[in-house]
Formats: sequence, C-alpha cells, structure tokens
Amino acid sequence: MTMTDDERVTALAGPPENVAPLLLEAAQAGHGEAQLLVGQLCLDGKGLERDPVAALRWFGLAAQGGNVMAMNMVGRCCEHGWGTGVNKALAAQWYGAAADQGLDWALYNLATLHALGEGVPQDRARALALFRQAAAVGHAKSINMIGSFYEDGWAVDRDMEQAADHYRRAAEGGDFRGQFNHARMLAANGDEQGARFWFDRMQETATPAFLAKAENWIRKNLQNGRVAAAV
Repeated sequence: MTMTDDERVTALAGPPENVAPLLLEAAQAGHGEAQLLVGQLCLDGKGLERDPVAALRWFGLAAQGGNVMAMNMVGRCCEHGWGTGVNKALAAQWYGAAADQGLDWALYNLATLHALGEGVPQDRARALALFRQAAAVGHAKSINMIGSFYEDGWAVDRDMEQAADHYRRAAEGGDFRGQFNHARMLAANGDEQGARFWFDRMQETATPAFLAKAENWIRKNLQNGRVAAAV
C-alpha cells in the first residue's frame, strides 16, 4: 500500500528516535514508502545516524520497487554527490524516469539541469516546457522559475507583467524565492507595505544562504527607510 503525502507527513511527525525503528522495520520488510522515509532519515541524520551511502541504498531499493519520489531522490544523490560521486548525467536519467510519471519535483529538477546545461545539453526551451508541466499541478518553485524566464527573456519574449504574475503565484504558493521576487516587483511599483510583507514572509522559510543574499539586496535597495524601486 502506498502512503499519501499526508500519511507521510504524519509518519514523520513524531520524535525521529521513536519513528525510526518502526520505519526501519517496515523498510526491511520491503515497504517502498518506508524505504523512502528511512533513506531520508539517513540523509538528514534524524533518528538514525547520518549515512548518505545508506540513504542512497534505501532510495535505490524503493526506486527499484517503483516508488517515484525515490527515483527523484536517487537523482538528487547523483546530482549532489550524496553517498556517491557527483554524476549529473545519471541524475538527469533518474529525474527523467520520475518526470515521465508526472512527479512535479522531478520535472523541476530535470528542468533545472536543462536550464543550466548540467548533465544534459543546455536547452532553455525544454526547461521551460518542463517547468510549465510542474507548474500546471501547482509546483510553486516551478512557477517562480517561469517568472524568471519571462523577466530575463529566456526562451520567451521578455514580459514583466507575466513575470510579476508568476512571482505572485509562487509567493502565494509558499516558495520563498517567489516571495522575494514578488516583493521586488511590488517595490518596483512603489508598494512599500506589500514589499515588506513578502520580505517578512520570505524570511520564515528561506535557507540561510538565500536569506543572506536577500538581506544584502534589501540593504542596497533601502533609501531613507523606504524600499527603493527594483531595476
């Protein structure tokens, strides 16, 4: 039986040290969703000793059993060198296998490789098509990326209205990069209150590295306590 996303969240809601033994037992019995979750625990070092090699092994077992998210996670391991050497071409193959089954995260990850030309030929038109597939099912990070394509004129004519609309949708969908970009657009239009609201929302979930860059941008674009127009 396959867990729903809500069931997966519930399974991880308890203390990791309590959840891990139950998941490990199920994983050893061949339960694909449990194998995926045990792999994540090994990768994060929560409830189980941090062990990227073991994480990749569990992801691989789940992927072999047809678990689509596990296929994506094998791709992540290959892309980032978690438990194996970095191999972005192999990562693209795993992302492609999961993307073929419609997984939004796999579509996003494969699109990113195509946009950058890492592991696959650079193909921004192909990347945009993949981002749009993921965006069609509500993937907020993909919606944000489409906004970037419109802002930069990649594979489409530059269209700041389309960019702003996609950033707004990504922000409302919870993507911290979308929230930052939406705030930039609001600042450019003189909406200081709206910009500050989304800058504050962005800080709730942004990674430390992104937050440092965002704070640097905010400092450079503050004039006499007001948000300066973005250019």
